[in-house]
Amino acid sequence: MKIVSVGGSIIIPKTGFDIPFLKKFRTMILDRVAMGEQFILVIGGGATCRVYQDAAKKVCPLTDEDLDWIGIHTTIYNAQFVRYLFKDVAYGDVITNPTKKVNTTKPVIIGAGYEPGHSTDMDAVLLAKTYGAKEVLNLSNIEYVYDKDPNKYKSAKRIEEIDWETLRRDVVGYTWTPGFNAPFDPIASELAQKMKLRVKVLQGTNLREVKKALDGKKFKGTSIF
Repeated sequence: MKIVSVGGSIIIPKTGFDIPFLKKFRTMILDRVAMGEQFILVIGGGATCRVYQDAAKKVCPLTDEDLDWIGIHTTIYNAQFVRYLFKDVAYGDVITNPTKKVNTTKPVIIGAGYEPGHSTDMDAVLLAKTYGAKEVLNLSNIEYVYDKDPNKYKSAKRIEEIDWETLRRDVVGYTWTPGFNAPFDPIASELAQKMKLRVKVLQGTNLREVKKALDGKKFKGTSIF
Protein backbone atom coordinates (compact mmCIF):
# COMPACT_ATOMS: atom_id res chain seq x y z
CA MET A 1 0.00 0.00 0.00
CA LYS A 2 1.41 3.37 -1.04
CA ILE A 3 0.49 6.35 1.14
CA VAL A 4 0.39 9.63 -0.78
CA SER A 5 -0.41 12.92 0.92
CA VAL A 6 -1.76 15.27 -1.74
CA GLY A 7 -1.71 18.94 -0.78
CA GLY A 8 -4.88 20.91 -1.36
CA SER A 9 -2.72 23.35 -3.32
CA ILE A 10 -2.19 20.57 -5.87
CA ILE A 11 -5.87 19.65 -6.20
CA ILE A 12 -7.28 23.19 -6.05
CA PRO A 13 -4.56 25.83 -6.49
CA LYS A 14 -5.28 29.51 -5.89
CA THR A 15 -5.52 30.02 -9.65
CA GLY A 16 -8.36 27.48 -9.96
CA PHE A 17 -8.58 23.88 -11.11
CA ASP A 18 -5.81 22.64 -13.39
CA ILE A 19 -7.88 20.21 -15.46
CA PRO A 20 -4.99 18.93 -17.66
CA PHE A 21 -2.98 18.09 -14.52
CA LEU A 22 -5.93 16.35 -12.83
CA LYS A 23 -6.42 14.21 -15.94
CA LYS A 24 -2.72 13.26 -16.01
CA PHE A 25 -2.66 12.55 -12.27
CA ARG A 26 -5.74 10.34 -12.58
CA THR A 27 -4.20 8.47 -15.51
CA MET A 28 -0.94 7.93 -13.62
CA ILE A 29 -2.73 6.41 -10.63
CA LEU A 30 -5.01 4.26 -12.81
CA ASP A 31 -2.05 2.96 -14.83
CA ARG A 32 -0.28 1.91 -11.63
CA VAL A 33 -3.46 0.35 -10.25
CA ALA A 34 -3.68 -1.70 -13.46
CA MET A 35 -0.21 -3.04 -12.61
CA GLY A 36 -1.43 -4.19 -9.19
CA GLU A 37 -0.49 -1.25 -6.97
CA GLN A 38 -2.73 0.06 -4.19
CA PHE A 39 -2.96 3.64 -2.98
CA ILE A 40 -4.26 5.71 -0.11
CA LEU A 41 -4.54 9.32 -1.24
CA VAL A 42 -4.84 11.74 1.67
CA ILE A 43 -6.24 15.05 0.46
CA GLY A 44 -5.39 18.35 2.13
CA GLY A 45 -7.26 21.63 2.40
CA GLY A 46 -4.68 23.97 0.89
CA ALA A 47 -5.46 27.59 0.12
CA THR A 48 -9.20 26.86 0.16
CA CYS A 49 -8.97 25.91 3.83
CA ARG A 50 -7.11 29.10 4.71
CA VAL A 51 -9.62 31.27 2.80
CA TYR A 52 -12.46 29.87 4.92
CA GLN A 53 -10.48 30.18 8.14
CA ASP A 54 -9.43 33.78 7.43
CA ALA A 55 -12.99 34.80 6.56
CA ALA A 56 -14.41 33.18 9.70
CA LYS A 57 -11.85 34.92 11.94
CA LYS A 58 -12.90 38.29 10.52
CA VAL A 59 -16.55 37.66 11.36
CA CYS A 60 -16.36 36.44 14.95
CA PRO A 61 -13.93 35.13 17.59
CA LEU A 62 -13.13 31.44 17.10
CA THR A 63 -10.95 29.00 18.99
CA ASP A 64 -8.09 27.11 17.38
CA GLU A 65 -10.24 23.99 17.56
CA ASP A 66 -13.05 25.75 15.66
CA LEU A 67 -10.61 26.80 12.96
CA ASP A 68 -9.17 23.30 12.74
CA TRP A 69 -12.66 21.87 12.24
CA ILE A 70 -13.23 24.32 9.39
CA GLY A 71 -10.01 23.02 7.88
CA ILE A 72 -11.01 19.40 8.40
CA HIS A 73 -14.36 19.89 6.67
CA THR A 74 -12.54 21.54 3.77
CA THR A 75 -10.30 18.48 3.39
CA ILE A 76 -13.36 16.23 3.38
CA TYR A 77 -14.98 18.26 0.63
CA ASN A 78 -11.76 18.20 -1.43
CA ALA A 79 -11.42 14.46 -0.79
CA GLN A 80 -14.97 13.77 -1.98
CA PHE A 81 -14.12 15.59 -5.19
CA VAL A 82 -11.07 13.36 -5.68
CA ARG A 83 -13.05 10.23 -4.77
CA TYR A 84 -15.41 10.90 -7.68
CA LEU A 85 -12.44 11.24 -10.03
CA PHE A 86 -11.52 7.65 -9.10
CA LYS A 87 -15.07 6.40 -8.64
CA ASP A 88 -14.67 3.07 -10.44
CA VAL A 89 -11.62 1.96 -8.44
CA ALA A 90 -12.07 3.83 -5.16
CA TYR A 91 -13.55 2.75 -1.84
CA GLY A 92 -17.05 4.19 -1.53
CA ASP A 93 -16.44 6.55 1.38
CA VAL A 94 -13.84 9.14 2.29
CA ILE A 95 -12.07 7.81 5.38
CA THR A 96 -11.63 10.22 8.26
CA ASN A 97 -10.25 7.83 10.89
CA PRO A 98 -6.70 6.86 9.88
CA THR A 99 -6.30 4.54 12.87
CA LYS A 100 -8.96 2.15 11.56
CA LYS A 101 -8.12 -0.22 8.73
CA VAL A 102 -10.68 -0.34 5.93
CA ASN A 103 -11.91 -3.70 4.70
CA THR A 104 -12.13 -3.31 0.93
CA THR A 105 -10.98 -4.89 -2.30
CA LYS A 106 -10.85 -1.51 -4.01
CA PRO A 107 -7.27 -0.48 -4.91
CA VAL A 108 -7.71 3.22 -4.09
CA ILE A 109 -8.76 4.69 -0.75
CA ILE A 110 -9.30 8.43 -0.33
CA GLY A 111 -8.64 9.99 3.08
CA ALA A 112 -9.19 13.42 4.63
CA GLY A 113 -8.77 15.24 7.93
CA TYR A 114 -9.37 13.46 11.23
CA GLU A 115 -9.02 15.48 14.43
CA PRO A 116 -8.09 19.05 15.43
CA GLY A 117 -4.50 19.75 16.41
CA HIS A 118 -2.68 18.80 13.21
CA SER A 119 -2.91 18.71 9.43
CA THR A 120 -3.54 15.85 6.99
CA ASP A 121 0.22 15.18 7.14
CA MET A 122 -0.52 13.56 10.48
CA ASP A 123 -3.31 11.50 8.96
CA ALA A 124 -0.88 10.23 6.31
CA VAL A 125 1.60 9.23 9.03
CA LEU A 126 -1.15 7.50 11.03
CA LEU A 127 -2.26 5.64 7.91
CA ALA A 128 1.33 4.50 7.34
CA LYS A 129 1.27 3.12 10.88
CA THR A 130 -2.12 1.44 10.40
CA TYR A 131 -1.18 -0.18 7.10
CA GLY A 132 2.48 -0.91 7.89
CA ALA A 133 3.91 1.39 5.23
CA LYS A 134 7.54 2.47 5.56
CA GLU A 135 7.27 5.71 3.64
CA VAL A 136 4.89 8.52 2.68
CA LEU A 137 4.98 10.65 -0.44
CA ASN A 138 4.10 14.27 0.29
CA LEU A 139 3.01 16.03 -2.89
CA SER A 140 3.23 19.76 -2.38
CA ASN A 141 3.57 22.99 -4.36
CA ILE A 142 7.31 23.15 -3.61
CA GLU A 143 10.19 21.22 -5.21
CA TYR A 144 12.30 20.96 -2.06
CA VAL A 145 12.27 21.64 1.63
CA TYR A 146 14.38 24.75 2.33
CA ASP A 147 16.23 25.80 5.47
CA LYS A 148 14.02 28.93 5.50
CA ASP A 149 11.15 30.37 3.49
CA PRO A 150 12.51 30.89 -0.05
CA ASN A 151 9.72 33.39 -0.76
CA LYS A 152 11.11 35.65 1.97
CA TYR A 153 14.83 34.91 1.96
CA LYS A 154 16.98 34.88 -1.18
CA SER A 155 19.67 33.06 0.81
CA ALA A 156 17.37 30.08 1.48
CA LYS A 157 19.10 26.80 0.67
CA ARG A 158 17.35 23.73 -0.63
CA ILE A 159 17.68 20.48 1.28
CA GLU A 160 17.85 17.12 -0.50
CA GLU A 161 18.14 14.97 2.63
CA ILE A 162 17.45 15.77 6.28
CA ASP A 163 16.79 13.82 9.46
CA TRP A 164 13.68 14.39 11.56
CA GLU A 165 15.49 15.90 14.51
CA THR A 166 17.12 18.57 12.35
CA LEU A 167 13.90 19.26 10.45
CA ARG A 168 11.96 19.77 13.67
CA ARG A 169 14.63 21.90 15.31
CA ASP A 170 15.62 24.08 12.37
CA VAL A 171 12.71 24.13 9.91
CA VAL A 172 9.19 23.27 11.10
CA GLY A 173 9.40 23.71 14.87
CA TYR A 174 7.37 21.86 17.48
CA THR A 175 3.93 23.50 17.62
CA TRP A 176 0.82 23.55 15.45
CA THR A 177 -1.54 26.42 14.68
CA PRO A 178 -4.60 26.23 12.38
CA GLY A 179 -3.68 26.85 8.76
CA PHE A 180 0.02 26.37 9.55
CA ASN A 181 1.94 26.28 6.28
CA ALA A 182 5.16 24.28 6.47
CA PRO A 183 6.91 21.55 4.44
CA PHE A 184 5.60 19.00 6.97
CA ASP A 185 3.33 19.31 9.98
CA PRO A 186 5.41 19.54 13.22
CA ILE A 187 3.03 17.20 15.07
CA ALA A 188 3.21 14.67 12.25
CA SER A 189 7.00 15.07 12.24
CA GLU A 190 7.20 14.01 15.88
CA LEU A 191 5.30 10.78 15.23
CA ALA A 192 7.15 10.11 11.97
CA GLN A 193 10.45 10.40 13.85
CA LYS A 194 9.28 7.87 16.45
CA MET A 195 8.17 5.51 13.67
CA LYS A 196 11.43 5.99 11.72
CA LEU A 197 9.25 6.77 8.71
CA ARG A 198 10.71 8.11 5.48
CA VAL A 199 8.82 10.98 3.88
CA LYS A 200 9.53 12.20 0.37
CA VAL A 201 8.57 15.82 -0.27
CA LEU A 202 8.30 16.90 -3.88
CA GLN A 203 6.36 19.06 -6.30
CA GLY A 204 3.15 17.18 -6.95
CA THR A 205 2.53 18.63 -10.40
CA ASN A 206 5.82 17.19 -11.69
CA LEU A 207 4.49 13.72 -12.37
CA ARG A 208 7.76 12.55 -13.91
CA GLU A 209 9.45 13.03 -10.53
CA VAL A 210 6.43 11.60 -8.68
CA LYS A 211 6.79 8.39 -10.68
CA LYS A 212 10.49 8.21 -9.82
CA ALA A 213 9.71 8.64 -6.12
CA LEU A 214 7.02 5.95 -6.28
CA ASP A 215 9.49 3.59 -7.94
CA GLY A 216 12.17 4.20 -5.31
CA LYS A 217 14.45 5.97 -7.78
CA LYS A 218 16.38 9.19 -7.25
CA PHE A 219 13.97 12.10 -7.58
CA LYS A 220 14.00 15.88 -7.49
CA GLY A 221 12.84 16.67 -3.97
CA THR A 222 13.66 16.16 -0.29
CA SER A 223 13.90 12.91 1.67
CA ILE A 224 13.21 13.11 5.41
CA PHE A 225 14.22 10.15 7.55
